[in-house]
Amino acid sequence: MGRARHIIESQQFDLDFMATLFEKAELFSREGYDGNLSKQVMASLFYEPSTRTRFSFEAAMHRLGGSVITTENAREFSSFAKGESLEDTIQVLGGYSDLIVMRHSEIGAAKLAAEISSVPVINAGDGAGQHPTQALLDLYTLHNAFGRIDGIKVAVVGDLRYGRTVRSLAYLLGKFQQVELWFVAPKVSQMHQDIKDYLDRQGVKWSDTDDLDGVMPLVDCIYMTRIQKERFLDVKEFELANNRFRLTLDNVQAMREDAIIMHPLPRVGEIHPEVDQDPRARYFEQARNGLWVRMALILYVLGEWE
Repeated sequence: MGRARHIIESQQFDLDFMATLFEKAELFSREGYDGNLSKQVMASLFYEPSTRTRFSFEAAMHRLGGSVITTENAREFSSFAKGESLEDTIQVLGGYSDLIVMRHSEIGAAKLAAEISSVPVINAGDGAGQHPTQALLDLYTLHNAFGRIDGIKVAVVGDLRYGRTVRSLAYLLGKFQQVELWFVAPKVSQMHQDIKDYLDRQGVKWSDTDDLDGVMPLVDCIYMTRIQKERFLDVKEFELANNRFRLTLDNVQAMREDAIIMHPLPRVGEIHPEVDQDPRARYFEQARNGLWVRMALILYVLGEWE
């Protein structure tokens, strides 16, 4: 992928990198940062809709003193609509910017972009593939909540078939000791075998189940995800998966008092708004953590880590 520091997949990170990342993110969250990137430009290239990821990256770059060039929907408002290839777009933007943050609908698009880019590329989600920066902020949120990752027990719930966030998180959790995972999903949206094989190689315990109520008292974290209607090719399969799992104030009482609830957002009914007031709900804090983590990642790819 050339000499640039790209962020493409969760597998590329080791424990030392994550420890340093968390230290820097924590520093930013407490003290802020007087950015020195005044001459640096980030290109924000999103072919799919985004709120948290796009705005947190752009806010992070501004807080670091840099500037941003962006398009609201690259699929419609860039030369992609005229038939321009991804390769040509990346080469052009590399001439305008020092960093490209890209979301794309196709698995592997970020890797392709990195192979031909003259500047660092950060994968902000490639279809149903991966979302490594989300996984890092998720891990940071877990670490803040429990002071550790080793020994943690997590239930990931919902759309595990197409959920890039849970795939990326599973890759990261597999790097730690004595982690246990429950994959809570209906049959039509279960986790793919490649992730399970990876966890087996890493010695991570995992289980498939569709019994959320039975799992809730056992875990440190319930990681909810929405059923992604836009990724289902068969409407009948979507209907089988949709609305299967929902957290309310009543059923979250089965969780341990020190457990937490996470969600990459957006939510579409799988967590009732009344749960927001429960101290175990950490999904808005999780979203805020994305700013600090992405500030640190921008400095990393631009070679500004001290």
